Amino acid sequence: MTDSGGSVRQPGAPTAAWATQRERGSVVLLRMYRRLSLAVGRPASRLILYIIASYFFLFAPTALRHARIYLRRALGREPTARERFVHVLSFATTIHDRIFLLNDRFEVFDIEVDGIALVEAALRRGEGCFLMGAHLGSFQVMYALGRDHPEVAIASALYQENARKVGAVLKAVNPAAAPEFIILGNIDAMLRLRARLDDGAFVSIMGDRTLVEQPVELVSFLGAPAPFPIGPWRVAALLKRPVLFIAGLYCGGNRYRVVLEEVADFSNTARDHRHQAVHEAIERYAALLERYCRSYPDNWFNFFDFWQESSASRPPD
Repeated sequence: MTDSGGSVRQPGAPTAAWATQRERGSVVLLRMYRRLSLAVGRPASRLILYIIASYFFLFAPTALRHARIYLRRALGREPTARERFVHVLSFATTIHDRIFLLNDRFEVFDIEVDGIALVEAALRRGEGCFLMGAHLGSFQVMYALGRDHPEVAIASALYQENARKVGAVLKAVNPAAAPEFIILGNIDAMLRLRARLDDGAFVSIMGDRTLVEQPVELVSFLGAPAPFPIGPWRVAALLKRPVLFIAGLYCGGNRYRVVLEEVADFSNTARDHRHQAVHEAIERYAALLERYCRSYPDNWFNFFDFWQESSASRPPD
């Protein structure tokens, strides 16, 4: 059912269904791979990635079918087998690179940052803002912002189950890592978010999918309407904060490009204009995500039926 503002509540939509997919990773194996990678270095330990990517490419038909739909849209044509494999390999690479990024081994990477002036402006204001990310490239590479700006504090806003999974992975990658999570969905979340933002922290949150069923906005994305969660934007609007788009794009080899762009500023948004401002922000976010998906097609790692094409074409039970 659609309300007057165009939002849709979609039980079973990809924004919730992705969370039910079985995880293929193993914390034990990741811990072993961490020791090996840090011991032998990135170039040598990367050789194993080709085995991992090949296994996924051969034995994950559902995920690869959805990835093929995405690549077809991003490229504007049928992807080749090589392009489909590179997509999987890029995914494996960004996961492997977490080992080095989260162990402060930034020297093994060539990281370019575009839009650092936006971070510096936020620091001068002394009030934090939201970093709206996506499953685009490596989210961990955003910590490169702290190399030249150690005063940058980043907290991640996550739902409980996602925080548990992310925490387990981060602990396997670096047992000493102590990321700051703000758990969404409980009564204290807004208070904690406001307090950290007032302290000048940057709060990262994903804008291309969510862990729970909630209203989504259908906006144009890669040629067709696609569901984007409204919740993160409502939070930013209620707290009257600016929102920056952020992505850590993998450019091949050891190169990454961190991009930051303005998406919205709810600082002075009146209550009666809030709904329209949220809608416009989601549209701009989707447009930015589309632009980078077309420029870096092997960087978006949503291996599920994002556009619900399968369910739309499936006859009713």
